Amino acid sequence: MLAMIDYDAGNIRSVAKACEAIGSPAVLTRDPERILAADHIILPGVGSFGEAMSRLHSYGLIPVIQEAVIREIPFLGICLGLQLLFASSQESPHTRGLGILPGDIYRIPAQEGIKIPHIGWNSLSFPRKGRLFRGIKEEDDVYFVHSYYLKAEDPSIVTSRTQYGAVQMDTSVERGNLFACQFHPEKSSHVGLQILRNFLEV
Repeated sequence: MLAMIDYDAGNIRSVAKACEAIGSPAVLTRDPERILAADHIILPGVGSFGEAMSRLHSYGLIPVIQEAVIREIPFLGICLGLQLLFASSQESPHTRGLGILPGDIYRIPAQEGIKIPHIGWNSLSFPRKGRLFRGIKEEDDVYFVHSYYLKAEDPSIVTSRTQYGAVQMDTSVERGNLFACQFHPEKSSHVGLQILRNFLEV
């Protein structure tokens, strides 16, 4: 069973539709027992870091996520779902993230000729090509929608980076069976669907 964590964040339905398209329909749930019984777990999301952490607290989902990671159930954070796995975000300075992975989230700085939010297609470079990217080439593009980006404290977990103006962003990570990506595989055409397939084969 594929479980998708429901915490009232945006874009959850789009991820569910993409999973259904590749033959792996997801159960949208916030039930701890169903989440921890899953073979794979996805934490998607678009929205505010602070509001998302507040919802995770209110639904009692933080210990569930921590337990899923400890059990090494294959787990994928997408967009805001990546950011929440880290310690903090400049978007919500007084809110602590899950702190499961070392690093922090920063606002993309203003740069001449660079739009914020970062919306559109960009290629990836692979400092360490993780399991999400089997069959994916560096010149393949993926789709982004975000104003904040990851600086991972531990470079060994970083599996892709993207250059946006003068900023090099850490755009995916992997540690054990924990994966996360800043870009949206569900909006990244055949490349994104292959990334989701790769995750579901872990």
